[in-house]
Amino acid sequence: MSNVPGRRLEEIHYRVGAPVLGHFPGHHRSPRGDSGFEFRGHVSLIDAPDPRRLDLHASLRDPFGDWRVRVYAERKAIPVIVVADLSASMGFEGRERKLSVLADFVDSLAWSAWRTGDRFGFIGCDETVRRDWLQPPTRARGIGSALAARLRALQPSGRSAQGLRDAHRHLGRQRALLFLVSDFHEPLDAIASVLDGLAHHDVVPVVLWDPREFALSAPRGLAQTVDAESGRQRMVWWRPALRARWQAAYDERRAALRHLFGSRRMQPLFLDAGRFDAQAVTRHFHS
Repeated sequence: MSNVPGRRLEEIHYRVGAPVLGHFPGHHRSPRGDSGFEFRGHVSLIDAPDPRRLDLHASLRDPFGDWRVRVYAERKAIPVIVVADLSASMGFEGRERKLSVLADFVDSLAWSAWRTGDRFGFIGCDETVRRDWLQPPTRARGIGSALAARLRALQPSGRSAQGLRDAHRHLGRQRALLFLVSDFHEPLDAIASVLDGLAHHDVVPVVLWDPREFALSAPRGLAQTVDAESGRQRMVWWRPALRARWQAAYDERRAALRHLFGSRRMQPLFLDAGRFDAQAVTRHFHS
């Protein structure tokens, strides 16, 4: 159950594309082991001394007359880690606060990882990697709920998400399934630098947008805009031409992010409905 009254946790069914090279038993395909259930190949009886798995046909075909034994790959676990942008822009409140959507995501993902047998970790960043938001991968059952409660209470103040560039320094050597959660309002070259640092892992960019973040009010008239990171305010006069440029900039940004992620063989997940949808995350992995 969630720590939010009236909200029931929904499980996320994720999967990893490449075989996992971990050491702990788990749910994911792996090329390692010799006593699992997925046929991996044949080896010499000397390398896998288990006469119960002798394959007589393969042994008869062996040109060196060696006894051949069937080996079966074992299922392994993988660390599941969220690297999150905790800068000021993540405090935007539309239908919900972005941080509340992030909290729901973390809560469900941590619970899903626990049910799958994987460890869950969290790295929070704004201008730097936040030491108070570092959670090493763990199999503790309630870690997601604890993190979610802190995220819902957080009042972010960082002026940028530059700390994401150093997130890779706090990751282990083992390849992880990594969810990079941000609104990605940083310059594209800064985002590219973050992605390059995380290239060793299976990265799923999660773009957290809210419909009201890009919505315009009246067709024309004086309106106040606020920079989400710096808090700087500016008065602008809405008119049809400016409205068209605003919409074009939104479309171009979405396309630019897709191209940036696609150039690194990453498929982004857009959570842009202003709320968390566990089924949308599951569809991302199974579509």
